[in-house]
Amino acid sequence: MGRDKPKKIDDETYERELYRLQAELVKVQEWVKATGQRLVVLFEGRDGAGKGGTIKRITEYLNPRVVRIAALPAPSERERGQWYFQRYVEQLPAAGEIVLFDRSWYNRAGVERVMGFCTPEQVGLFFRQAPLFEDMLIEDGILLRKYWFSVSDAEQQKRFASRLNDPMRTWKLSPMDLESITRWEDYSRAKDEMMAYTDTTRSPWFVVESDVKKHARLNMMAHLLSTLAYVDVARPVIEIPERPRPKGYVRPPREASTYVPDHAASLVAG
Repeated sequence: MGRDKPKKIDDETYERELYRLQAELVKVQEWVKATGQRLVVLFEGRDGAGKGGTIKRITEYLNPRVVRIAALPAPSERERGQWYFQRYVEQLPAAGEIVLFDRSWYNRAGVERVMGFCTPEQVGLFFRQAPLFEDMLIEDGILLRKYWFSVSDAEQQKRFASRLNDPMRTWKLSPMDLESITRWEDYSRAKDEMMAYTDTTRSPWFVVESDVKKHARLNMMAHLLSTLAYVDVARPVIEIPERPRPKGYVRPPREASTYVPDHAASLVAG
């Protein structure tokens, strides 16, 4: 059954609050860089739940040298022969970095399990090791946050349909996404068991209701900020120097370089 949607925030209020939260995330970035913190944020949820859109808004004004998105493809043959968590360990941040996982090691508890890409024994091992793995990350000083984006079946269906009819977003639909519709209850049971094993006091799951995308983005970003003891780091005063007088440099003739055609000029009304 679908959930009743709350009254939607108006666009002006949304944009104003989004910008305020993004400004705070810039402060978090500078705090992480200055103090050598390591922040890991996991984004999990069903296909079409709004994870990617939220990540896009979070990173819009951030420095890609500090904040990195980890969205791993299917494991290679070699990776399938590794310890399951190994390829995720390679993505963890060094001091002064933030990594946002667009899906994470919880693939094993979700899509891999439901689609039969792993054995029941491997799932059981994952449930035993995941809390221990996360405890090790936390004990080593990594700030770990886990978010589950919860979307109703009706809203997911609506979003899939909109992607199907939008040539700019059709690429977001894969056969795996479409098959998830017919396996809705399998995914629900898998998620419930995942939560039972891995929603721990030390490393809890935070559920983001995401039927209204704009609400989900603001709610998740505001919550993340509320969990971090960041401070506004003083930045060095920057002054733009005076431009020196020319000293005889002569620019090569325009004909000596190949310029891109002025496409924009063709769009200007005469």
